[in-house]
Amino acid sequence: MISHLTLLTVLHRLWGSLGLLLGCSTFMLAAGAVAIGVSTPGGEIAAGITATAFAACAVVLVGIGAANFWAGKAMQRRQPNGRIVALTLGVLNLFVLPFGTALGIYTFWVLLHNETRAQFLNP
Repeated sequence: MISHLTLLTVLHRLWGSLGLLLGCSTFMLAAGAVAIGVSTPGGEIAAGITATAFAACAVVLVGIGAANFWAGKAMQRRQPNGRIVALTLGVLNLFVLPFGTALGIYTFWVLLHNETRAQFLNP
């Protein structure tokens, strides 16, 4: 199970990196909507609503991406909090079809195994 735990840490860090990358690109979309609103007369309200929606989505993506990345690093260091956060994020990942669902199921399978639980016991 140790090899599965190592793979899971890499997958969580990769999934978190993708979330951070998507969040940054969504922030750029929000900036583009602001630029369109400033440069086009009469479209300020629509551009503002669009920019606000993009910015809100970007904040969520960056937050969840950072949490997944942190959980991967914490699991790599065998910190008990990393296991708890990864299990919590596994529930959220179940709703992100199809890759998040696979990661969530794999997270539960690895982290709820007795051999893996022993790895996270405080010394």
